[in-house]
Amino acid sequence: MPTPNKGNKLHRLAPWLAGLMLLAGILWYYTRPEPPHVQLVSVRRGLVEATVSNTRAGTIKACHRAKMSAPTGGQIVHLLVKKGERVKQGQVLLELWNNDLQAQSALATEQLTTAGNQATQACLQAELAEKEALRAHQLQEKGFISNEGLDQKLSAAKISRAGCDAAHSQIAQSRSRINAAHAGLERMVLKAPFDGIVADISGELGEYATPSPPGIPTPPAIDLIDDRCLFVSAPIDEVDAANIKAGQTARITLDAIKGKTFEGRVKRVAPYVLELEKQARTVEVEVDFVVPPTSENLLAGYSADVEIVHTTHPNVLRIPTQSLLEGKRVLVYKDGILEERTVSTGLANWEQTEITGGLVEGDKIVLSLDQAGVKAGAKVQPEVGKPAK
Repeated sequence: MPTPNKGNKLHRLAPWLAGLMLLAGILWYYTRPEPPHVQLVSVRRGLVEATVSNTRAGTIKACHRAKMSAPTGGQIVHLLVKKGERVKQGQVLLELWNNDLQAQSALATEQLTTAGNQATQACLQAELAEKEALRAHQLQEKGFISNEGLDQKLSAAKISRAGCDAAHSQIAQSRSRINAAHAGLERMVLKAPFDGIVADISGELGEYATPSPPGIPTPPAIDLIDDRCLFVSAPIDEVDAANIKAGQTARITLDAIKGKTFEGRVKRVAPYVLELEKQARTVEVEVDFVVPPTSENLLAGYSADVEIVHTTHPNVLRIPTQSLLEGKRVLVYKDGILEERTVSTGLANWEQTEITGGLVEGDKIVLSLDQAGVKAGAKVQPEVGKPAK
């Protein structure tokens, strides 16, 4: 049993102890760490797409591009275009020295005229000989000339007709020589195979143009580009190539045109795989612009990226892909406490993931997973100014 003095001391200290406990509670309340503020997002329905992107930068290419050189060598005597000039199909761009071929063409033309005159003369003689043979036949029937005389007239008519036919053959030969001369002249002239713009010229007036020998590439005399039709050629990893088909929609972005995305459509998927040393095996895919850029200065050679959509699931439950934890887990916000939940997923991309089980529409999940203290069982507060979306 305590002594009366000791009991009186405890009785006197009790209010002080209660005050100290109250003060400690107040200090703890005002100095305690606040629950972390987290960004929440609501589970909603929407579109989820599966996409494929190029492994390396693609390139803007022209539908028509011709790097032209004369099929034969010669000195450039007429250079009729300049770099950056627009030309029409069939327009003469460059002409090599061809005076010798022009002289051959003129000679062949004269020979054709001569052959025509000779044919006219030979055929007139053949007609006269045939008429004389006909009269000799009539006279032979009446006994005025012998059979020998008739034979001479008939032979002379046949010889004259053969001369007429030979003269016509000379006309055909002369025409062939003219065609050969014109073909030679065509080889000395470069013409535009299509409407376009002259991108580059490697020769100068007076220089000697040389054709490219087999297996030895040489710069083309004229590089012509049809910039009215442009498309994107992009390499796609071989593991994704099976999902790509002609006609699929795509999104095109260009480094040179920031902040804009252009709608595209797959035009062609190469039927073979490129095997480049020290690079992953890829398949070339060509993507057309659905609506070609008009206000932007789109140039052949620009680098471009494509995102091809090969599968879509509309009106499905979806969440941001960044809200998924390893093992297909999410943190669900419920009454201020975080609850861990395992979900089943379907189609996914870098932005959205389809949810096939584990969540219902309207559930709120944590988006900011990299904050300290954000884990299952933790008490949290939604970020101020960023309500659940």
